[in-house]
Amino acid sequence: MSVRLSVAQGEFELDRLPKRPRELLRAWDAADEYLLDTLAEQLKLPDGSTKLTTGAVRVLIVNDGFGALAVALSAFRPYAISDSFLSQQATRLNFAANGLPEHSVSLLNSLEMPEGVFDWVLIKVPKTLALLEDQLIRLHPHLTASTQVIVAGMIKTLPSSVWKLLERLVGPTTTSLAKKKARLIFAAPDAALAVPPSPYPVCYRLENTEHLISNHANVFSRDSLDIGTRFFIQHLPARQDACDIVDLGCGNGLVGLTAAERCPAATVHFVDESFMAVASARDNFQRAFGEQREASFRVGDGLMEVESESADLILCNPPFHQQNTVGDQIAVSLFKQSRRVLRKGGELWVIGNRHLDYHSYLGRLFGAHSVIAANSKFVIVKAVLAG
Repeated sequence: MSVRLSVAQGEFELDRLPKRPRELLRAWDAADEYLLDTLAEQLKLPDGSTKLTTGAVRVLIVNDGFGALAVALSAFRPYAISDSFLSQQATRLNFAANGLPEHSVSLLNSLEMPEGVFDWVLIKVPKTLALLEDQLIRLHPHLTASTQVIVAGMIKTLPSSVWKLLERLVGPTTTSLAKKKARLIFAAPDAALAVPPSPYPVCYRLENTEHLISNHANVFSRDSLDIGTRFFIQHLPARQDACDIVDLGCGNGLVGLTAAERCPAATVHFVDESFMAVASARDNFQRAFGEQREASFRVGDGLMEVESESADLILCNPPFHQQNTVGDQIAVSLFKQSRRVLRKGGELWVIGNRHLDYHSYLGRLFGAHSVIAANSKFVIVKAVLAG
């Protein structure tokens, strides 16, 4: 059910993705409201009107959660950069729900940048500070001394490292008063700053292999193999009969890469909603196999656009947070999608923290399920689609 956002720019109906019945979470937060109200005040002309002349104000929005900022500022025809497919898709849906033409916003992924410089750059602080670092470095050529840079976030998401990054990569900062547990940081671009090249993607050698693993800034566990993935790949099946394997929520693609080694006849399909994750998975798979193996790479809302009954094996380490919100909605959505995409007799292998209780969901959806392995922190569950 959509909820109405009321700000200086107007009233707007907004939804989150993935959609859930009886959704209790809003598609924006108090930092979005604070940023929009502040911007409205700063853009007022002496007669009380607002600068809206076509081309007079160039606005760039970064990390807009579900399109609240882009919808409210659609009159400026903003550019919006995000690493999230779900964020972009929610923005499209929310534009349509509010009767706004989709061409009023230019949606770019995190590996793209628009041309030219901007008058206003509005940044929501991402969960991953490495992503913010990479974004600030990429933004540097698009800032001038007169560019207004405003960074918004809830106070709990604004550690001192955010200020340090801004002062190192943009320029001096000042801060607003707190309002509804939200705060704004104003950064003044300093042309004299020597901004270094981005350190991303970072690379490491996968333990006990010859594989060099490349990771863009927003990829989980960029610098080394995380303990959950290590446990998962130790127990992946070697299925000679598998034709199509999906690495669902692939991240940097290590699970799919390992599955490809163990299942030599299979085509592996890498799927994630992060543009940086899929780019990393593509780099890592192609570095490992070159042209010797077939694979596909898809940025999307899980398996929504994948053909039914098209996979023999789905491997999934589902996220249990969306941006800064912890929850199981994405995992449950992925499990439901997997049931549709599996062929009869196909298997869904899931790893998760023990406390997440994925057994219950998988039992209701599939019936047949079993524990493959468990330790003090993780459990691997296999669910089988009845033939």
